Amino acid sequence: MAATRFSALLILPLVVVVTAFFILPMAELFARSFASRTGGVTYAEIIATPRYLASLGATLAVAALTTVITLVLSTLVGLLLARSRFPGRALLLAVLTFPLAFPGVVVGFLVILLAGRQGLLGEITKAATGEKLVFAYSMNGLLVGYLYFSIPRVLLTVIAAAEKLDPALEEAARSLGAGPWRVLADIVLPALAPALLASGALAFATAMGAIGTAFTLATNIDVLPMVIYTEFTLNANIAMAAALSIVLGLITWLVLAIARQASGATVAAAG
Repeated sequence: MAATRFSALLILPLVVVVTAFFILPMAELFARSFASRTGGVTYAEIIATPRYLASLGATLAVAALTTVITLVLSTLVGLLLARSRFPGRALLLAVLTFPLAFPGVVVGFLVILLAGRQGLLGEITKAATGEKLVFAYSMNGLLVGYLYFSIPRVLLTVIAAAEKLDPALEEAARSLGAGPWRVLADIVLPALAPALLASGALAFATAMGAIGTAFTLATNIDVLPMVIYTEFTLNANIAMAAALSIVLGLITWLVLAIARQASGATVAAAG
């Protein structure tokens, strides 16, 4: 009896936190998504409105592209840093992970300094070709910003996973005549697959919902978080903002769930 009471006391804080910070807000958000001020079905309006569909497509595209580029670059750099020891390695790793200290607004400002109207790239290209290269205020600028804070997160995961790989497996493959690319494809990448799936899913989820960078660069950017912000603050369309939030959350949750399932299956197959 005492053990049951003690277990209940341990579970109580979890129940309170989950209820207060997850169940109640999500229930309220879901209820608000049906309270359309026009009397229509809010989710049907999303499908029928080209702007909402276009913003959803743009959000998915930039998040997917961010994830792919991040995984490729982070895997290559992570394997190099995990396998190599050279002077300045610690400093290089610190520089590569430094963007983790910046919020999204600062990242957006850095993109403007790099590729804005008065940015560094613009000055260099104007001196070289007579025309300024400016892309900070477009989806390309948003992609650069998302890469800036996605790569360090995935890089740290890849390095940690790569350092745990058994070098004997690679040595065995080489002794059987496998070349470097064969070893990478058949040994290294399958072993890193769970870490890549998990970190890639987190990079995708972060890019789907990030608003600070998009808000800073939002001249020609119409991604879903910005649309939600506009509907809620400028148009006072709470039902549509809630419905779009539910759609955004469900897509992100689905990707995370698939990645978690695939990661577990990969581990089981490897074992």
